[in-house]
Amino acid sequence: MELTWHGHSTWYVSVGSTDLLIDPFFGNPKTEVDPATLDPDYVLLTHGHADHIGDVDRFQSTPVAATPEIAGYVEDNYGVEETIGFNLGGTIELGDAFVTMHRADHTNGMDTDYEATGGMPAGFIVSDTKPTQGSDPDSTTFYHAGDTSLMTEMREVIGPYLEPDAAAVPVGDHFTMGPMQAAIAVDWLDVDHAFPMHYDSFPPIEIDTDEFVREVKATGSNADVHVLEGDETFEL
Repeated sequence: MELTWHGHSTWYVSVGSTDLLIDPFFGNPKTEVDPATLDPDYVLLTHGHADHIGDVDRFQSTPVAATPEIAGYVEDNYGVEETIGFNLGGTIELGDAFVTMHRADHTNGMDTDYEATGGMPAGFIVSDTKPTQGSDPDSTTFYHAGDTSLMTEMREVIGPYLEPDAAAVPVGDHFTMGPMQAAIAVDWLDVDHAFPMHYDSFPPIEIDTDEFVREVKATGSNADVHVLEGDETFEL
């Protein structure tokens, strides 16, 4: 599995021969990629805020997977031709990838508009095998936490049952978790690799990522923290 961070919450995840693009928003200072150069097989959307769906119209012919509310919204407003609506707790098979949707504790206005809401925001657990209650040491799993606060489901459900090897967690504070709570999330998830995201895109979420590294260490977690450069790829 290859993980490429394009800044903010935008990730390009390659699972076998299947490429997934999560939360396309290339109007952030960490990326120099023109989205026209990308050709994902599927686009995944965690929720409807503008900094997560802002460039979905650049992928109108690519199937978009999201909650039914978000799927319908991007069809009507962004010209997306094909959508796959699924919901919290559901797992869908997208090519070589299995994608499980889990809740994220956040708000979900459409395009950050107070007039319309898209229901519960989400995060995605992406795996190369179907999740089962039996632990599979050969499985590789990545958790994109979406925009979330700290929540006990990370400790009680996602960590022990979905068993992510790596997690991308928001650390920018103000609108999501900050470094301290994100570090606790990493510890609860019991992952081997942790990636900070959703920071430095605009002034309220500018942080020193060294603080996140220190906070993860302070929890006693054995996770390796990888502060990626924009457009950098990590092989999981």
